[in-house]
Amino acid sequence: MTVALWGSERDPVRIGVSGGSVPSRERFDVSVVLRRAQADGVDRLEDLIARTPWDRWRLDRRAFAAAYGATPQDVNAVRDFAADAKLEVVSSSLGRRTIVLRGTAGQHRRAFGVRLTRQAVRHRSFRVRTGPVTVPDELAEIVEAVLGLDERPQARPYVRRAAAASTTGFTPPEVAHLYDFPTGVTGAGECIGLIELGGGFDPDALARYFSELEVSMPRIEAVSVDGAENAPRAGSAAPDEEVALDIALAGAIAPGARIAVYFAPNTDRGFFDALTTAIHDTVRRPSVISITWGASEEAWTLQAARAFNEALKAAAAIGVTVCCATGDRGSSDGAGDGFAHVAFPASSPFALACGGTRMTAAHHRITGEVVWNDGRRGASGGGISDLFDVPSWQVNCAVPRSVNPPRRNGRGVPDVAANASPETGYRIPIGARGRVVGGTSAVSPLWAGLVARLNEAVGSSIGYINPLLYQRAAPRGCFRDVTDGNNGAYAAAAGWDACSGLGVAIGDRLLESIGPQASAPRGLVEALKTVDGVQDPEQPIQADDAERPTVGPWAPAARDDG
Repeated sequence: MTVALWGSERDPVRIGVSGGSVPSRERFDVSVVLRRAQADGVDRLEDLIARTPWDRWRLDRRAFAAAYGATPQDVNAVRDFAADAKLEVVSSSLGRRTIVLRGTAGQHRRAFGVRLTRQAVRHRSFRVRTGPVTVPDELAEIVEAVLGLDERPQARPYVRRAAAASTTGFTPPEVAHLYDFPTGVTGAGECIGLIELGGGFDPDALARYFSELEVSMPRIEAVSVDGAENAPRAGSAAPDEEVALDIALAGAIAPGARIAVYFAPNTDRGFFDALTTAIHDTVRRPSVISITWGASEEAWTLQAARAFNEALKAAAAIGVTVCCATGDRGSSDGAGDGFAHVAFPASSPFALACGGTRMTAAHHRITGEVVWNDGRRGASGGGISDLFDVPSWQVNCAVPRSVNPPRRNGRGVPDVAANASPETGYRIPIGARGRVVGGTSAVSPLWAGLVARLNEAVGSSIGYINPLLYQRAAPRGCFRDVTDGNNGAYAAAAGWDACSGLGVAIGDRLLESIGPQASAPRGLVEALKTVDGVQDPEQPIQADDAERPTVGPWAPAARDDG
C-alpha cells in the first residue's frame, strides 16, 4: 500500500506546449530527503538556535550530522525500497539527510506513482509532473520530500539593469564607506558561499575589475552540484549578470575571504542540493551564504519549502549566516494573481531577508535613502509570509497583518535593507565596459561581505544573526531608519516595516553591539558533543538496531493519504 507525501502536490504548468510523455528509458536522478534525528530522544535543536549569537554554542558539521542528521536505519530503509524498485543508490549523506537515487523514467514512475510529461516553454523542454508523489507505507514517516522528478525552473535571479547605459553607479567600496562598514578587516579566514542556478563568471574579467577597484582579488572557486558548472555565455544574460554581481559585491566588500560559487541546475532538486552542499561543505566551510535567487511562496511545493527551511535551520545550528534577496517585483513578487506575496527562501525565519532602497550620495555622504520602487522597472520585495508565523524576535516589531484575506499574522519580510535600485546601482564586470545593475540581488552579497568582516573582527562566526539584530543591535541604534516610500501594498514607517525591515545597517555600530560569546550549558554540550567512533556522515552507512523518535517539521495534524 502507498500513501501520498504531505505537500508533494504539483500543479500543471500554466504556459507552454505539451510535448507528450517522457520516454521510459530516459535516465535521471532524484534526491530523497529524510527526516532528521533527535539528540538523546529530546529535540534540543530549537533551544540551541533560539539563543542569541553571544550566548549560543554551535555544533560543528560532524557533530550536527551525528546528532541531527538522518539515521542509518532510515537510510537503509530507503536503500531497501530502491533495491525493490530497481533504482541505483548514487550517494547518501547523514548530515544533508539526502539519498540520491538514479533510474529510468519508467522506474521512477512506478516507484513514486507519478505521471511524467514534457512541456515546451520558450524554446526549452522540461520534464514535469502533476499530482502527488507516493511512497510505501513504511516510508511515509521517513521521507519528507522527493525532489528532481520535475525539472521546471524553480527560481529566478533578482538582478535588474539600469535604464540608461550612461548610469555611473557606485563601487562596492564606496557603499561600504557610506554605510560605515568596519575598517581594518577584510573577511580574512572566512569563506562566503554563493548559490547560483545558472550562468558563470570569467576569471580574467573579474581580475580586471578588482584591479580597477584597487582591491585584492579574492580566491574564487567554482563548485559543481548535480552536474552544473561555471558556464558563462558568449554575450550577456541575466544569470551571468547575477553571478558577476554576487562575486563583485561579496568579493569587493570582503576581499580577504574565500569565495565558493556553488553552481546547480535551476530545479527544486538543484536549488536544495546546492544549499545543503554549501551548508555541510567540510572542505571550504562557508561561514556565510548568499542566495540571490527565489520565487514567491506559492510557486513552491510545501514538501520543497519544508525541506529547504529545515536546511536553513541546520545552517543556523552549525553557525552559518544565510542572506537571501527578497525579490525585485514589489509586494506582489510578480505572481500576477492580484494578491501580495513574499519570496522564498527569504521568508524563512532562518534566513536574513535583504530588501532594497534607493540611495543618493554626494561628497562621500548619504544625502537621501528611500524604499526602492522604480515602478515597472522594479521594486523591493517585502510583506507578510503565508507559510511562516511571526518569529519570537519579531514579536515586538508591530509587524502588520497581511493585506491578503484573511489578514493573517506572519513572518515579516525583509529584515534589513541596502541600496538596490539599478539607477543608483553597481557597475559589474560584464561586457567590455561593464554594466550598472541593481536589485535586491545586490543587497544579499553586500550583507554577506559585511558578515564576513564582522566574523573576522570578533574572531568567531556570528551564525544565525536575526535574533541579534532585532533584540540587541536595533535597540542600540545600529540602523538608519528608512521612512519614505513603498513597495506597492506596504509603506515605509518609523521602526520596522515590510519594505525596508529594520533599515540600513551602520556597520561600525553593529560591530560594537556584538558582545562576547558564551558557551552553552554543560548538559547541552555533553548531550551533543562528538564522541570517538561516530561514523563519517559521508561514508557508506551500516544499519543498527537503535531506534530514534520521529521528527516531522511542519507535520500536519492528520496526514493526507491521498
